[in-house]
Amino acid sequence: MSSDERLAAPAPALVRHVAAAFAVQGRWVSSTPWGSGHINQTLLVVFEQDGRMERYVQQRINPLVFPDPMKVMENLARVTAHQRTVLMGEGAIDLERRALTLVPTWSGALSFVDAEGSHWRTYRFVEGASSHDVVRTPRDAAVAAEAFGRFQAQLTSLPGPRLHETIPRFHDGRARMEALLAAARTDRCGRLSGCQTEFDFVLAREAMADRLPSLHARGVIPERITHNDTKLNNVLLDDRSGEAVCVIDLDTVMPGLVHYDFGDLARTATCAAAEDQRDLSRVGAEPVLFAALCEGYLRGAAAFLTPAECAELAFSARLLTLVIGLRFLTDHLAGDRYFKVHRENHNLDRCRMQLRLVASMEEQRGRMEEIVARAAERFLQKS
Repeated sequence: MSSDERLAAPAPALVRHVAAAFAVQGRWVSSTPWGSGHINQTLLVVFEQDGRMERYVQQRINPLVFPDPMKVMENLARVTAHQRTVLMGEGAIDLERRALTLVPTWSGALSFVDAEGSHWRTYRFVEGASSHDVVRTPRDAAVAAEAFGRFQAQLTSLPGPRLHETIPRFHDGRARMEALLAAARTDRCGRLSGCQTEFDFVLAREAMADRLPSLHARGVIPERITHNDTKLNNVLLDDRSGEAVCVIDLDTVMPGLVHYDFGDLARTATCAAAEDQRDLSRVGAEPVLFAALCEGYLRGAAAFLTPAECAELAFSARLLTLVIGLRFLTDHLAGDRYFKVHRENHNLDRCRMQLRLVASMEEQRGRMEEIVARAAERFLQKS
Protein backbone atom coordinates (compact mmCIF):
# COMPACT_ATOMS: atom_id res chain seq x y z
CA MET A 1 0.00 0.00 0.00
CA SER A 2 0.99 3.57 -0.47
CA SER A 3 -0.53 6.98 -0.05
CA ASP A 4 0.63 10.55 -0.33
CA GLU A 5 -1.84 11.53 2.39
CA ARG A 6 0.66 11.70 5.24
CA LEU A 7 -0.08 12.80 8.77
CA ALA A 8 1.72 15.75 10.30
CA ALA A 9 4.40 14.80 12.83
CA PRO A 10 2.95 14.68 16.36
CA ALA A 11 4.04 17.33 18.85
CA PRO A 12 6.40 16.15 21.63
CA ALA A 13 3.75 16.77 24.28
CA LEU A 14 1.28 14.60 22.36
CA VAL A 15 3.86 11.82 22.02
CA ARG A 16 4.31 11.63 25.78
CA HIS A 17 0.57 11.86 26.37
CA VAL A 18 -0.07 8.96 24.00
CA ALA A 19 2.71 6.86 25.52
CA ALA A 20 1.22 7.34 28.98
CA ALA A 21 -2.26 6.28 27.83
CA PHE A 22 -1.38 2.60 27.39
CA ALA A 23 -1.05 -0.07 30.06
CA VAL A 24 2.75 -0.15 30.08
CA GLN A 25 4.60 -0.27 33.38
CA GLY A 26 7.78 1.71 34.00
CA ARG A 27 9.28 5.05 33.07
CA TRP A 28 8.87 6.46 29.58
CA VAL A 29 12.28 7.09 27.97
CA SER A 30 11.71 8.03 24.33
CA SER A 31 9.45 7.92 21.29
CA THR A 32 11.10 8.17 17.86
CA PRO A 33 9.91 7.67 14.26
CA TRP A 34 10.26 4.08 13.11
CA GLY A 35 10.12 2.17 9.83
CA SER A 36 9.41 3.19 6.26
CA GLY A 37 5.64 2.77 6.08
CA HIS A 38 3.63 5.20 3.95
CA ILE A 39 0.23 4.95 5.63
CA ASN A 40 0.18 5.08 9.42
CA GLN A 41 2.55 7.10 11.59
CA THR A 42 4.82 4.75 13.54
CA LEU A 43 6.91 5.41 16.64
CA LEU A 44 9.37 3.19 18.48
CA VAL A 45 8.71 3.76 22.18
CA VAL A 46 11.11 2.83 24.96
CA PHE A 47 10.19 2.31 28.62
CA GLU A 48 12.54 1.49 31.50
CA GLN A 49 11.17 -1.37 33.56
CA ASP A 50 13.17 -2.55 36.59
CA GLY A 51 16.40 -1.45 34.95
CA ARG A 52 15.59 -3.04 31.59
CA MET A 53 14.77 -1.14 28.42
CA GLU A 54 11.55 -2.52 26.91
CA ARG A 55 10.44 -1.48 23.45
CA TYR A 56 6.97 -0.98 21.99
CA VAL A 57 5.54 0.17 18.67
CA GLN A 58 2.89 2.88 18.66
CA GLN A 59 0.97 3.87 15.56
CA ARG A 60 -1.47 6.60 14.66
CA ILE A 61 -4.00 5.13 12.22
CA ASN A 62 -4.40 7.20 9.07
CA PRO A 63 -8.12 8.09 8.82
CA LEU A 64 -7.76 9.07 5.16
CA VAL A 65 -7.00 5.45 4.34
CA PHE A 66 -8.98 3.81 7.15
CA PRO A 67 -12.04 6.00 7.81
CA ASP A 68 -13.35 3.65 10.51
CA PRO A 69 -10.36 2.90 12.80
CA MET A 70 -12.47 0.93 15.27
CA LYS A 71 -13.26 -1.65 12.60
CA VAL A 72 -9.52 -1.99 11.99
CA MET A 73 -8.87 -2.47 15.69
CA GLU A 74 -11.70 -4.96 16.16
CA ASN A 75 -10.31 -7.05 13.32
CA LEU A 76 -6.80 -6.83 14.76
CA ALA A 77 -7.91 -7.89 18.22
CA ARG A 78 -9.83 -10.90 16.92
CA VAL A 79 -7.12 -12.01 14.50
CA THR A 80 -4.18 -11.77 16.91
CA ALA A 81 -6.11 -13.43 19.74
CA HIS A 82 -7.05 -16.31 17.46
CA GLN A 83 -3.49 -16.65 16.23
CA ARG A 84 -2.34 -17.07 19.81
CA THR A 85 -4.99 -19.73 20.42
CA VAL A 86 -3.85 -21.67 17.35
CA LEU A 87 -0.18 -21.31 18.25
CA MET A 88 -0.81 -22.50 21.80
CA GLY A 89 -2.60 -25.55 20.37
CA GLU A 90 0.45 -26.24 18.23
CA GLY A 91 2.70 -26.06 21.29
CA ALA A 92 4.51 -22.85 20.30
CA ILE A 93 6.64 -21.58 23.18
CA ASP A 94 7.46 -18.09 21.91
CA LEU A 95 4.00 -16.63 21.45
CA GLU A 96 5.26 -13.08 21.96
CA ARG A 97 7.25 -13.40 18.74
CA ARG A 98 4.86 -15.50 16.66
CA ALA A 99 1.89 -13.14 16.75
CA LEU A 100 1.59 -9.43 17.37
CA THR A 101 0.58 -8.51 20.92
CA LEU A 102 -1.75 -5.55 21.29
CA VAL A 103 -1.37 -3.50 24.47
CA PRO A 104 -4.66 -1.99 25.72
CA THR A 105 -5.06 1.44 27.23
CA TRP A 106 -5.25 1.78 31.01
CA SER A 107 -9.03 1.83 30.63
CA GLY A 108 -8.98 -1.42 28.66
CA ALA A 109 -9.72 0.08 25.24
CA LEU A 110 -8.09 -1.24 22.06
CA SER A 111 -6.94 2.24 21.03
CA PHE A 112 -6.41 5.71 22.47
CA VAL A 113 -8.22 8.63 20.87
CA ASP A 114 -6.35 11.94 21.14
CA ALA A 115 -7.83 15.43 21.29
CA GLU A 116 -7.93 15.64 17.49
CA GLY A 117 -9.84 12.38 17.20
CA SER A 118 -6.90 10.31 15.94
CA HIS A 119 -6.72 6.67 16.99
CA TRP A 120 -3.45 5.35 18.41
CA ARG A 121 -2.53 1.73 19.15
CA THR A 122 0.39 -0.03 20.81
CA TYR A 123 2.12 -3.37 20.12
CA ARG A 124 4.90 -5.12 21.97
CA PHE A 125 8.08 -4.87 19.91
CA VAL A 126 9.21 -8.20 18.42
CA GLU A 127 12.84 -8.47 19.43
CA GLY A 128 15.54 -10.26 17.45
CA ALA A 129 13.71 -10.02 14.15
CA SER A 130 13.62 -7.61 11.22
CA SER A 131 12.01 -7.11 7.83
CA HIS A 132 13.62 -6.83 4.40
CA ASP A 133 12.43 -4.79 1.43
CA VAL A 134 13.81 -6.97 -1.35
CA VAL A 135 14.18 -10.69 -1.97
CA ARG A 136 17.85 -11.55 -1.63
CA THR A 137 17.67 -15.30 -2.35
CA PRO A 138 15.09 -17.95 -3.36
CA ARG A 139 15.06 -18.93 0.31
CA ASP A 140 13.78 -15.46 1.20
CA ALA A 141 10.89 -15.94 -1.23
CA ALA A 142 10.08 -19.39 0.16
CA VAL A 143 10.22 -18.30 3.80
CA ALA A 144 8.00 -15.25 3.26
CA ALA A 145 5.49 -17.21 1.20
CA GLU A 146 5.28 -19.97 3.79
CA ALA A 147 4.65 -17.37 6.49
CA PHE A 148 1.71 -15.91 4.58
CA GLY A 149 0.40 -19.39 3.82
CA ARG A 150 0.53 -20.34 7.50
CA PHE A 151 -1.11 -17.03 8.41
CA GLN A 152 -4.03 -17.83 6.13
CA ALA A 153 -4.20 -21.36 7.55
CA GLN A 154 -4.33 -20.07 11.12
CA LEU A 155 -7.37 -17.97 10.29
CA THR A 156 -9.43 -20.65 8.55
CA SER A 157 -10.78 -21.60 11.99
CA LEU A 158 -11.59 -18.04 13.11
CA PRO A 159 -15.18 -18.13 14.41
CA GLY A 160 -17.78 -15.65 13.17
CA PRO A 161 -18.91 -13.04 12.62
CA ARG A 162 -17.30 -12.12 9.33
CA LEU A 163 -14.39 -9.67 9.64
CA HIS A 164 -14.94 -6.05 8.65
CA GLU A 165 -13.85 -4.94 5.19
CA THR A 166 -11.46 -2.18 6.25
CA ILE A 167 -10.98 -1.02 2.63
CA PRO A 168 -13.96 -2.25 0.59
CA ARG A 169 -13.14 -3.63 -2.88
CA PHE A 170 -9.41 -3.17 -2.27
CA HIS A 171 -8.34 -5.87 -4.74
CA ASP A 172 -11.45 -5.68 -6.92
CA GLY A 173 -10.05 -5.74 -10.44
CA ARG A 174 -13.33 -4.59 -11.98
CA ALA A 175 -13.53 -1.57 -9.66
CA ARG A 176 -9.92 -0.68 -10.50
CA MET A 177 -10.64 -1.06 -14.22
CA GLU A 178 -13.66 1.23 -13.99
CA ALA A 179 -11.54 3.82 -12.19
CA LEU A 180 -8.98 3.70 -15.00
CA LEU A 181 -11.67 4.11 -17.67
CA ALA A 182 -13.11 7.09 -15.79
CA ALA A 183 -9.67 8.70 -15.50
CA ALA A 184 -9.09 8.19 -19.22
CA ARG A 185 -12.43 9.72 -20.15
CA THR A 186 -11.70 12.81 -18.06
CA ASP A 187 -7.98 12.99 -18.89
CA ARG A 188 -7.78 15.94 -16.51
CA CYS A 189 -4.03 16.42 -17.02
CA GLY A 190 -3.93 15.78 -20.77
CA ARG A 191 -1.68 12.75 -20.33
CA LEU A 192 -3.58 10.00 -22.15
CA SER A 193 -1.86 10.56 -25.51
CA GLY A 194 1.51 9.96 -23.85
CA CYS A 195 0.49 6.57 -22.46
CA GLN A 196 -1.89 5.23 -25.11
CA THR A 197 0.24 2.11 -25.58
CA GLU A 198 0.00 1.25 -21.90
CA PHE A 199 -3.74 2.02 -21.84
CA ASP A 200 -4.34 -0.26 -24.82
CA PHE A 201 -2.26 -3.02 -23.18
CA VAL A 202 -4.53 -2.93 -20.13
CA LEU A 203 -7.77 -2.76 -22.13
CA ALA A 204 -6.75 -5.84 -24.13
CA ARG A 205 -6.70 -7.75 -20.82
CA GLU A 206 -9.88 -6.28 -19.32
CA ALA A 207 -11.58 -9.69 -19.12
CA MET A 208 -8.97 -10.82 -16.58
CA ALA A 209 -10.60 -8.58 -13.97
CA ASP A 210 -13.75 -10.73 -13.88
CA ARG A 211 -12.27 -14.21 -13.79
CA LEU A 212 -11.76 -14.75 -10.05
CA PRO A 213 -15.00 -13.01 -8.94
CA SER A 214 -16.89 -15.17 -11.44
CA LEU A 215 -15.33 -18.36 -10.07
CA HIS A 216 -16.18 -17.25 -6.55
CA ALA A 217 -19.77 -16.38 -7.46
CA ARG A 218 -20.20 -19.87 -8.97
CA GLY A 219 -18.86 -21.49 -5.80
CA VAL A 220 -15.70 -22.80 -7.46
CA ILE A 221 -13.33 -20.93 -5.13
CA PRO A 222 -14.27 -19.96 -1.56
CA GLU A 223 -13.89 -16.76 0.37
CA ARG A 224 -11.05 -16.87 2.91
CA ILE A 225 -9.48 -14.47 5.38
CA THR A 226 -6.51 -12.88 3.65
CA HIS A 227 -3.77 -10.39 4.47
CA ASN A 228 -4.14 -8.31 1.29
CA ASP A 229 -0.74 -6.55 1.52
CA THR A 230 1.75 -9.38 1.09
CA LYS A 231 5.00 -7.52 0.60
CA LEU A 232 8.18 -9.23 1.74
CA ASN A 233 8.71 -6.57 4.41
CA ASN A 234 5.46 -7.53 6.09
CA VAL A 235 7.11 -10.70 7.38
CA LEU A 236 9.58 -10.44 10.26
CA LEU A 237 12.55 -12.79 9.87
CA ASP A 238 14.64 -14.03 12.76
CA ASP A 239 17.96 -12.17 12.77
CA ARG A 240 19.95 -15.36 13.45
CA SER A 241 18.18 -18.16 11.62
CA GLY A 242 16.47 -16.23 8.84
CA GLU A 243 13.25 -18.11 9.55
CA ALA A 244 9.91 -16.33 9.53
CA VAL A 245 8.82 -15.13 12.94
CA CYS A 246 5.48 -13.44 12.32
CA VAL A 247 3.36 -11.58 9.81
CA ILE A 248 2.82 -7.88 10.49
CA ASP A 249 0.87 -4.89 9.10
CA LEU A 250 -2.56 -6.43 9.65
CA ASP A 251 -4.76 -3.40 8.88
CA THR A 252 -6.02 -4.90 5.62
CA VAL A 253 -6.70 -8.40 6.98
CA MET A 254 -10.27 -9.04 5.87
CA PRO A 255 -12.37 -11.40 3.75
CA GLY A 256 -10.87 -12.11 0.35
CA LEU A 257 -9.51 -14.76 -1.99
CA VAL A 258 -6.19 -16.51 -1.40
CA HIS A 259 -5.17 -15.43 -4.87
CA TYR A 260 -4.98 -11.79 -3.80
CA ASP A 261 -2.24 -12.69 -1.34
CA PHE A 262 -0.36 -15.13 -3.52
CA GLY A 263 -0.64 -12.97 -6.63
CA ASP A 264 0.65 -9.83 -4.95
CA LEU A 265 3.49 -11.76 -3.33
CA ALA A 266 4.43 -13.19 -6.72
CA ARG A 267 4.37 -9.68 -8.17
CA THR A 268 6.80 -8.36 -5.57
CA ALA A 269 9.00 -11.40 -4.95
CA THR A 270 9.71 -12.86 -8.40
CA CYS A 271 11.45 -9.85 -9.93
CA ALA A 272 14.61 -8.25 -8.59
CA ALA A 273 14.05 -4.95 -10.42
CA ALA A 274 12.88 -1.88 -8.53
CA GLU A 275 9.20 -1.00 -8.80
CA ASP A 276 10.05 2.13 -10.77
CA GLN A 277 12.80 0.61 -12.93
CA ARG A 278 13.00 2.49 -16.25
CA ASP A 279 15.32 0.00 -17.99
CA LEU A 280 12.66 -2.55 -18.88
CA SER A 281 15.26 -5.00 -20.17
CA ARG A 282 15.99 -5.66 -16.49
CA VAL A 283 12.35 -6.53 -15.71
CA GLY A 284 11.13 -10.10 -15.81
CA ALA A 285 9.69 -12.88 -13.68
CA GLU A 286 12.39 -15.25 -12.42
CA PRO A 287 11.22 -18.90 -12.60
CA VAL A 288 13.58 -19.90 -9.79
CA LEU A 289 12.06 -17.31 -7.47
CA PHE A 290 8.53 -18.25 -8.54
CA ALA A 291 9.23 -21.92 -7.86
CA ALA A 292 10.56 -21.08 -4.40
CA LEU A 293 7.48 -18.96 -3.77
CA CYS A 294 5.16 -21.81 -4.73
CA GLU A 295 7.05 -24.30 -2.60
CA GLY A 296 6.90 -22.06 0.45
CA TYR A 297 3.30 -20.96 0.04
CA LEU A 298 1.94 -24.46 -0.50
CA ARG A 299 3.98 -25.78 2.41
CA GLY A 300 2.19 -23.26 4.60
CA ALA A 301 -1.28 -23.39 3.07
CA ALA A 302 -1.71 -26.93 1.71
CA ALA A 303 -3.75 -28.05 4.72
CA PHE A 304 -6.76 -25.99 3.60
CA LEU A 305 -6.29 -25.15 -0.09
CA THR A 306 -8.52 -26.81 -2.67
CA PRO A 307 -7.33 -28.02 -6.10
CA ALA A 308 -9.53 -25.34 -7.69
CA GLU A 309 -7.74 -22.62 -5.72
CA CYS A 310 -4.34 -24.00 -6.69
CA ALA A 311 -5.34 -24.04 -10.36
CA GLU A 312 -5.65 -20.22 -10.32
CA LEU A 313 -2.38 -19.36 -8.54
CA ALA A 314 -0.31 -18.76 -11.67
CA PHE A 315 -3.13 -16.66 -13.14
CA SER A 316 -3.32 -14.61 -9.95
CA ALA A 317 0.33 -13.58 -10.38
CA ARG A 318 -0.52 -12.05 -13.76
CA LEU A 319 -3.77 -10.52 -12.50
CA LEU A 320 -2.40 -8.76 -9.41
CA THR A 321 0.56 -7.43 -11.40
CA LEU A 322 -1.85 -6.08 -14.02
CA VAL A 323 -4.06 -4.52 -11.35
CA ILE A 324 -1.22 -2.63 -9.65
CA GLY A 325 0.02 -1.56 -13.08
CA LEU A 326 -3.35 -0.11 -14.02
CA ARG A 327 -3.58 1.57 -10.60
CA PHE A 328 -0.29 3.36 -11.32
CA LEU A 329 -1.65 4.30 -14.76
CA THR A 330 -4.89 5.60 -13.24
CA ASP A 331 -2.98 7.77 -10.80
CA HIS A 332 -0.76 9.08 -13.59
CA LEU A 333 -3.84 10.12 -15.58
CA ALA A 334 -5.46 11.63 -12.48
CA GLY A 335 -2.44 13.79 -11.64
CA ASP A 336 -0.52 11.64 -9.12
CA ARG A 337 -3.04 12.00 -6.32
CA TYR A 338 -2.52 8.70 -4.47
CA PHE A 339 0.97 7.27 -4.93
CA LYS A 340 3.79 9.55 -3.85
CA VAL A 341 5.96 10.62 -6.79
CA HIS A 342 9.55 11.88 -6.84
CA ARG A 343 9.99 12.78 -10.50
CA GLU A 344 8.03 13.59 -13.63
CA ASN A 345 6.12 10.59 -14.99
CA HIS A 346 7.06 8.53 -11.94
CA ASN A 347 3.74 6.70 -11.87
CA LEU A 348 3.97 6.04 -15.59
CA ASP A 349 7.41 4.51 -15.06
CA ARG A 350 5.93 2.30 -12.33
CA CYS A 351 3.09 1.33 -14.63
CA ARG A 352 5.45 0.38 -17.45
CA MET A 353 7.53 -1.75 -15.12
CA GLN A 354 4.44 -3.67 -13.94
CA LEU A 355 3.10 -4.16 -17.45
CA ARG A 356 6.47 -5.45 -18.63
CA LEU A 357 6.33 -7.92 -15.73
CA VAL A 358 2.86 -9.00 -16.86
CA ALA A 359 4.22 -9.58 -20.35
CA SER A 360 7.09 -11.63 -18.92
CA MET A 361 4.64 -13.77 -16.95
CA GLU A 362 2.54 -14.25 -20.06
CA GLU A 363 5.59 -15.36 -22.02
CA GLN A 364 6.30 -17.92 -19.29
CA ARG A 365 2.68 -18.88 -18.64
CA GLY A 366 3.13 -22.57 -19.40
CA ARG A 367 6.23 -22.88 -17.26
CA MET A 368 4.66 -21.05 -14.31
CA GLU A 369 1.52 -23.18 -14.46
CA GLU A 370 3.66 -26.32 -14.55
CA ILE A 371 5.60 -25.12 -11.48
CA VAL A 372 2.33 -24.62 -9.58
CA ALA A 373 0.94 -27.98 -10.70
CA ARG A 374 4.05 -29.90 -9.60
CA ALA A 375 4.14 -28.19 -6.22
CA ALA A 376 0.40 -28.63 -5.68
CA GLU A 377 0.58 -32.32 -6.51
CA ARG A 378 3.34 -32.81 -3.97
CA PHE A 379 2.01 -30.75 -1.09
CA LEU A 380 -1.72 -31.40 -1.46
CA GLN A 381 -1.07 -35.13 -1.39
CA LYS A 382 0.85 -34.75 1.88
CA SER A 383 -1.98 -32.83 3.50
